[in-house]
Amino acid sequence: MKVLLSGCLLAAAAALVTGCRSNESAPQAAAQTVVAHVVESSQQQVPIELRVTGTVHAKESATISAQVMGRIEQVLVHAGDSVRAGQTLVALDGSALRASAAQAQAAVAAAENQEAAAKSSASLASSTLARYQQLQTEKSVSAQEMDVVTRRAQAAAAQLQAVEAQVQAARDQAHAARIMLGYTRIAAPFNGIVTARMADPGTMAAPGVPLLQIDRTGALQLQVTVDESAIGAVRLGMKTPVSIDGVAPPLEGAVAEIVPAADPTSHSFLVKIDLPPSSQLRAGMYGTAQFPNGTHEAILVPQSAVVARGSLECAYVLDSQGIAQLRYVTLGAVHGNQVEVLSGIAGGERLVDTPEDRDFAGKRIEAQP
Repeated sequence: MKVLLSGCLLAAAAALVTGCRSNESAPQAAAQTVVAHVVESSQQQVPIELRVTGTVHAKESATISAQVMGRIEQVLVHAGDSVRAGQTLVALDGSALRASAAQAQAAVAAAENQEAAAKSSASLASSTLARYQQLQTEKSVSAQEMDVVTRRAQAAAAQLQAVEAQVQAARDQAHAARIMLGYTRIAAPFNGIVTARMADPGTMAAPGVPLLQIDRTGALQLQVTVDESAIGAVRLGMKTPVSIDGVAPPLEGAVAEIVPAADPTSHSFLVKIDLPPSSQLRAGMYGTAQFPNGTHEAILVPQSAVVARGSLECAYVLDSQGIAQLRYVTLGAVHGNQVEVLSGIAGGERLVDTPEDRDFAGKRIEAQP
């Protein structure tokens, strides 16, 4: 029994040794060779682009509000309407102001009647004084009579001046009443488009409370905010590419204004960029402007060598034996047909170009001539 067991163990050990030698001597499977176009990553100086975002605005806009308090009778426009300079936009209840204007005009008429009477009295007193002065040269009137006539003429002239002042004051009041009455008709300050309507008939209008928003017809601007640390990269008059959502191709803008004071809360400056005329542009659109801000060293690869696998970006990189390895990469700014690689690829590495949906992982790549 012991001899039989020992023989079995020796047979099993021999089989195990033979199996191990067989595995060690088996050749590894050769990698599949695939012909593909190969590109190379490069390390070079690239421009740093300052990208800032903002909103498209009209170069001129106006918030319309009332100059007097009153109930709104009519709002004659809606958002999106085109308006002309001087066109009536809102009508207020002007009954009280019309009554005040009529009362002021009546006061003018009464004062003018008093002025006419005062002029007649002053004219009569003046002619009487002239006659008495002639009689005085002839020694036909006493000094006392001459004194009385002179004082009457002076009093009439003073009365006329007082009445004339009253007439002017009444006219000024009537003019002011007409101006106030005119404020019940709110007109467009320029040709433009109504972009917002904030009031309806029946509500009360008060000075300073917005009723309408109007943008002047014509050129538009992209208004962006630039951090104070980067404002040195922006100069008046400089050209900048502007990308507007929904507008193609990108536009070329020009810096028209840099607001000199920074916002104390955000520590940023408001920059206004003039945009060229375009039928696609509308106020309120979202856009991005780019400003050059120096250079930095970066790894660049052709965009065609980068593919998406799920939600991640990756590329097939060749090792020293030409075997493709799938690497996930982090991308940066785009420069023409090349893109910056922030991580995953070093300069001078070879990559499979235009891999599309094909799987090159683990395959030997033979560069296409």
